[in-house]
Amino acid sequence: MERALEGNAILDEFRAAGALLEGHFILSSGLRSPIFLQKMRIFEDPVRTGRVCGALGKLIRESFGQVDMVVSPAIGGIIPGYETARALGCKAVFVEREDGEFQLRRGFEIPEGARIVMVEDIVTTGLSSRECIAAIRKHPGVLLGAACIVDRSNGSADVGVPLVSLLKMDVPAYPADQLPPELAAIPAIKPGSRAITA
Repeated sequence: MERALEGNAILDEFRAAGALLEGHFILSSGLRSPIFLQKMRIFEDPVRTGRVCGALGKLIRESFGQVDMVVSPAIGGIIPGYETARALGCKAVFVEREDGEFQLRRGFEIPEGARIVMVEDIVTTGLSSRECIAAIRKHPGVLLGAACIVDRSNGSADVGVPLVSLLKMDVPAYPADQLPPELAAIPAIKPGSRAITA
Protein backbone atom coordinates (compact mmCIF):
# COMPACT_ATOMS: atom_id res chain seq x y z
CA MET A 1 0.00 0.00 0.00
CA GLU A 2 1.51 3.35 -1.03
CA ARG A 3 1.38 6.45 1.15
CA ALA A 4 0.31 9.74 -0.43
CA LEU A 5 3.60 11.38 0.60
CA GLU A 6 6.92 9.65 1.11
CA GLY A 7 10.59 10.58 1.49
CA ASN A 8 11.31 12.97 -1.36
CA ALA A 9 7.74 14.31 -1.40
CA ILE A 10 8.09 15.25 2.29
CA LEU A 11 11.41 16.94 1.56
CA ASP A 12 9.71 18.75 -1.33
CA GLU A 13 7.05 20.01 1.11
CA PHE A 14 9.82 21.46 3.31
CA ARG A 15 11.50 23.07 0.28
CA ALA A 16 8.24 24.54 -1.05
CA ALA A 17 7.45 26.03 2.37
CA GLY A 18 10.92 27.58 2.69
CA ALA A 19 11.46 25.28 5.66
CA LEU A 20 14.71 23.58 4.56
CA LEU A 21 17.43 25.95 5.73
CA GLU A 22 21.20 25.82 5.27
CA GLY A 23 23.78 27.55 7.47
CA HIS A 24 25.01 26.93 11.04
CA PHE A 25 22.21 26.07 13.44
CA ILE A 26 22.04 25.27 17.14
CA LEU A 27 19.45 22.50 17.41
CA SER A 28 17.13 22.15 20.42
CA SER A 29 19.32 19.19 21.47
CA GLY A 30 22.28 21.59 21.74
CA LEU A 31 24.05 19.96 18.78
CA ARG A 32 25.12 22.01 15.75
CA SER A 33 24.08 21.29 12.16
CA PRO A 34 24.47 22.77 8.67
CA ILE A 35 20.81 21.90 7.94
CA PHE A 36 17.71 23.03 9.85
CA LEU A 37 14.14 21.99 9.19
CA GLN A 38 11.92 24.91 10.26
CA LYS A 39 8.79 22.84 10.76
CA MET A 40 6.71 25.84 11.78
CA ARG A 41 6.89 26.98 8.13
CA ILE A 42 5.07 23.72 7.32
CA PHE A 43 2.58 24.15 10.16
CA GLU A 44 1.66 27.74 9.23
CA ASP A 45 -0.16 26.31 6.20
CA PRO A 46 -3.18 24.22 7.27
CA VAL A 47 -3.49 22.56 3.85
CA ARG A 48 0.18 21.52 3.77
CA THR A 49 -0.02 20.41 7.41
CA GLY A 50 -3.07 18.31 6.59
CA ARG A 51 -1.26 16.62 3.70
CA VAL A 52 1.85 15.85 5.73
CA CYS A 53 0.02 14.71 8.87
CA GLY A 54 -2.51 12.77 6.80
CA ALA A 55 0.40 10.79 5.33
CA LEU A 56 1.78 10.28 8.84
CA GLY A 57 -1.62 9.03 10.01
CA LYS A 58 -1.71 6.54 7.14
CA LEU A 59 1.79 5.31 8.02
CA ILE A 60 0.76 4.93 11.68
CA ARG A 61 -2.32 2.91 10.75
CA GLU A 62 -0.23 0.67 8.45
CA SER A 63 2.42 0.20 11.16
CA PHE A 64 0.39 -0.05 14.37
CA GLY A 65 -3.23 -0.75 13.40
CA GLN A 66 -6.08 0.87 15.32
CA VAL A 67 -5.08 3.88 17.43
CA ASP A 68 -7.29 5.41 20.14
CA MET A 69 -5.10 8.35 21.12
CA VAL A 70 -2.13 10.38 19.98
CA VAL A 71 0.10 11.87 22.68
CA SER A 72 2.66 14.53 21.76
CA PRO A 73 5.24 16.65 23.57
CA ALA A 74 4.52 20.37 23.92
CA ILE A 75 5.14 22.66 22.23
CA GLY A 76 6.50 21.51 18.88
CA GLY A 77 4.51 18.28 18.81
CA ILE A 78 1.09 19.79 19.48
CA ILE A 79 0.17 20.74 15.90
CA PRO A 80 1.41 17.55 14.20
CA GLY A 81 -0.09 15.46 17.01
CA TYR A 82 -3.48 17.10 16.62
CA GLU A 83 -3.53 16.94 12.82
CA THR A 84 -2.33 13.33 12.80
CA ALA A 85 -5.05 12.42 15.31
CA ARG A 86 -7.57 14.12 13.03
CA ALA A 87 -6.38 11.92 10.14
CA LEU A 88 -6.65 8.84 12.38
CA GLY A 89 -10.05 9.84 13.77
CA CYS A 90 -8.86 9.64 17.37
CA LYS A 91 -8.17 11.91 20.35
CA ALA A 92 -5.07 14.07 20.68
CA VAL A 93 -3.54 15.13 23.98
CA PHE A 94 -0.15 16.52 24.86
CA VAL A 95 2.30 16.44 27.72
CA GLU A 96 4.02 19.58 28.93
CA ARG A 97 6.83 20.33 31.30
CA GLU A 98 6.12 20.92 34.96
CA ASP A 99 9.09 21.03 37.31
CA GLY A 100 11.31 19.93 34.43
CA GLU A 101 9.37 16.75 33.55
CA PHE A 102 6.71 16.04 30.96
CA GLN A 103 3.28 15.45 32.51
CA LEU A 104 -0.33 15.27 31.42
CA ARG A 105 -2.09 18.43 32.57
CA ARG A 106 -5.23 20.42 31.70
CA GLY A 107 -7.48 17.53 32.73
CA PHE A 108 -6.09 15.19 30.06
CA GLU A 109 -6.36 11.49 30.88
CA ILE A 110 -5.22 8.28 29.25
CA PRO A 111 -7.92 5.64 29.72
CA GLU A 112 -6.95 2.11 30.68
CA GLY A 113 -6.29 0.02 27.58
CA ALA A 114 -6.22 3.01 25.19
CA ARG A 115 -4.02 2.23 22.17
CA ILE A 116 -1.52 5.10 22.01
CA VAL A 117 1.04 6.36 19.54
CA MET A 118 3.44 9.13 20.51
CA VAL A 119 3.69 11.65 17.65
CA GLU A 120 6.63 14.02 17.28
CA ASP A 121 7.55 16.47 14.55
CA ILE A 122 11.28 15.90 14.09
CA VAL A 123 13.53 13.44 15.93
CA THR A 124 17.26 14.17 16.16
CA THR A 125 18.57 12.58 19.37
CA GLY A 126 15.19 11.29 20.55
CA LEU A 127 15.37 13.09 23.92
CA SER A 128 11.93 14.76 23.77
CA SER A 129 10.41 11.53 22.48
CA ARG A 130 11.94 9.47 25.31
CA GLU A 131 10.75 12.01 27.88
CA CYS A 132 7.24 12.02 26.39
CA ILE A 133 7.18 8.21 26.34
CA ALA A 134 8.27 8.10 30.00
CA ALA A 135 5.29 10.34 30.86
CA ILE A 136 2.90 8.15 28.84
CA ARG A 137 4.12 5.02 30.65
CA LYS A 138 2.92 6.46 33.97
CA HIS A 139 -0.64 5.89 32.74
CA PRO A 140 -2.62 2.70 32.00
CA GLY A 141 -2.75 2.94 28.20
CA VAL A 142 -1.05 0.59 25.73
CA LEU A 143 1.86 2.35 24.02
CA LEU A 144 2.13 0.91 20.50
CA GLY A 145 5.06 2.97 19.28
CA ALA A 146 6.16 6.38 18.08
CA ALA A 147 5.96 8.28 14.81
CA CYS A 148 7.54 11.43 13.45
CA ILE A 149 7.50 13.43 10.26
CA VAL A 150 11.29 13.50 9.93
CA ASP A 151 13.89 11.29 11.59
CA ARG A 152 17.10 13.33 11.34
CA SER A 153 19.04 10.45 12.91
CA ASN A 154 18.39 8.22 9.86
CA GLY A 155 17.04 5.53 12.18
CA SER A 156 19.78 5.64 14.82
CA ALA A 157 17.82 7.47 17.56
CA ASP A 158 16.57 5.04 20.20
CA VAL A 159 13.28 6.26 21.66
CA GLY A 160 12.58 3.00 23.51
CA VAL A 161 9.69 1.88 21.27
CA PRO A 162 9.36 1.22 17.53
CA LEU A 163 9.70 4.54 15.64
CA VAL A 164 8.28 5.12 12.16
CA SER A 165 8.83 8.24 10.07
CA LEU A 166 7.81 9.70 6.73
CA LEU A 167 11.40 10.72 6.00
CA LYS A 168 14.73 9.49 7.31
CA MET A 169 17.62 11.88 6.81
CA ASP A 170 21.30 11.46 7.53
CA VAL A 171 22.01 15.04 8.58
CA PRO A 172 25.26 15.65 10.44
CA ALA A 173 24.99 17.08 13.94
CA TYR A 174 28.03 18.00 16.00
CA PRO A 175 28.85 18.96 19.58
CA ALA A 176 29.86 22.65 19.71
CA ASP A 177 33.49 21.76 20.44
CA GLN A 178 33.78 19.33 17.49
CA LEU A 179 32.67 21.47 14.54
CA PRO A 180 34.23 20.98 11.12
CA PRO A 181 36.10 24.15 10.04
CA GLU A 182 33.59 25.07 7.31
CA LEU A 183 30.73 25.05 9.84
CA ALA A 184 32.74 26.83 12.54
CA ALA A 185 33.35 29.69 10.06
CA ILE A 186 29.61 30.46 9.87
CA PRO A 187 27.91 32.38 12.73
CA ALA A 188 25.50 30.11 14.62
CA ILE A 189 21.74 30.74 14.72
CA LYS A 190 19.42 29.19 17.32
CA PRO A 191 16.00 28.80 15.66
CA GLY A 192 14.66 25.93 17.83
CA SER A 193 12.20 25.94 20.70
CA ARG A 194 13.74 24.11 23.68
CA ALA A 195 15.80 26.17 26.12
CA ILE A 196 19.44 25.15 26.19
CA THR A 197 21.43 25.35 29.40
CA ALA A 198 25.17 25.76 29.19
